[in-house]
Amino acid sequence: MSEWQQSWTDAAGIRSVRGLFRDAFGAEPHGVWASPGRVNLIGEHTDYNGGLCLPVALPHRTYVAMARRTDRRARLTTGLEDGRTWSGDLKEIAPGSVDDWVAYCGGPAWALRQAGVDVPGFDVAISSCVPLGAGLSSSAAVECAVGLALTHLAGCRRDRDDTGRAWLADVCVRAENEVAGAPTGGMDQAASLRAQAGHALLLDCLDGSVEQIPFGLEAAGLELLVIDTQASHSLADGQYGARRASCDAAARELSVATLREVTDVDAALARLDDEVVRRRVRHVVTEIARVTEFVAAAGIGDWTRAGQLMNASHRSLRDDYEVSCVELDVAVGAALDAGALGARMTGGGFGGSAIALVRSSSADAVARGVRQAAAARGLAAPVVHRATPSAAGECLIEP
Repeated sequence: MSEWQQSWTDAAGIRSVRGLFRDAFGAEPHGVWASPGRVNLIGEHTDYNGGLCLPVALPHRTYVAMARRTDRRARLTTGLEDGRTWSGDLKEIAPGSVDDWVAYCGGPAWALRQAGVDVPGFDVAISSCVPLGAGLSSSAAVECAVGLALTHLAGCRRDRDDTGRAWLADVCVRAENEVAGAPTGGMDQAASLRAQAGHALLLDCLDGSVEQIPFGLEAAGLELLVIDTQASHSLADGQYGARRASCDAAARELSVATLREVTDVDAALARLDDEVVRRRVRHVVTEIARVTEFVAAAGIGDWTRAGQLMNASHRSLRDDYEVSCVELDVAVGAALDAGALGARMTGGGFGGSAIALVRSSSADAVARGVRQAAAARGLAAPVVHRATPSAAGECLIEP
C-alpha cells in the first residue's frame, strides 16, 4: 500500500527549527520547545457550550526555537507554507494590528502581557509537522509552543504542574480569540498543554477540570487513523462563529448560562421556534451525552459501542450541526465500508480531517479504501496518519 504519513522525531524537529533559526538570524537560539496538535475522539462543538470533549495529543508537533532580545522588538520566521518573516515592536502585536500567521505566532506575546507577564523582546523560528488546515489544531500547537517559550524566557515557567498549564492554555485561548479573531473554545489548547501519553483528556469545559482516561488501543488490537481529506478549513471564516452565535442565542432563550445545563433535550427543543437553532441545540446536548457514554464504553473495552457512538456523532454533525462536507462524508463512509468499527469527522468541520477506529489487522485496508473512494469521486487524495495518544508540550532544550 502507499506509505503512511509519519510525524517527525524530536531530534528531526530540533534540527529543522534550529537550522531555520540560524538561517534567519545568524545565531543559535537560547532554547527549543515543542507542542502537539490534537485530534478529538468525540465531543465536537461542545467546548464553547460548557460541555465535555475527549481529545488526544498527536505525535505531530510544532517546534519553536527562540532567543531573548535586549530591546522590545520581535522577529518571527516560519518554515510553514512558503516561509515567511515579520519584525516589529512588541506593541504592534495586538488585536486588529496583525493578522494571518503573525496573529497565531505572535498572539501569545500580547496575551501574556495582558496577563501581567513581562515579555521580553524575542527572535523566534517556527517549524511544524502538524498538517495545516486539517482540523488537527495546528494553530493551537503554534500558540502553545510559543507560549511555553515566552514564559521560560520571561522567567515565569508555568509548565511544572497542571494548574500552571491550565493557566497558560487559557492565555493561548485568549490569543486565538482576540488576536487571531477565531472564536474557538478551549479544547485545542488544553489538549496541547495538558494531555498525557497513552491517555485521552476528558475535559470539562464548564470548570476547566480534566481527567486522564487510559486509551491504550494497542492492547485491544486496535488503531486510531486520522484521515486528512486535504479539504482545507478555517475557523475564522464566519461559519464557526455563526454556529457559536446560534448556541449562545439558544442558551439565552432557554434561560441557561450554557447548553451544558440542558438536561431534557425534548423539553428544550419544544421551547425553541427556529428549526435551525433547534437542530444546533439537539447536536450539542446529545453530543455531550455521547462523550460520557464513550468514556464508559472505552473503560470496559466495549469498542463496538464506542464505534457506534462515533458514527452517531458524525450523523449529528452532518445533519443537525451541518459542519461536514463531501470530502468528510466520503472518508467516513469509505472507512466504515472497509471495516472500521466507527468513524466521524473531527475538528471544527467544513473540511479538515476524519478519524476511524479500526482493528489493527484492517488498518491498511481502511486506508486504501478511503483513498480509492476519494479518487472515485474526483476528490483530492487523503493523507492517512496513525494516531498514538502522545504527551503535551514541553521544553526540549533549556534556555
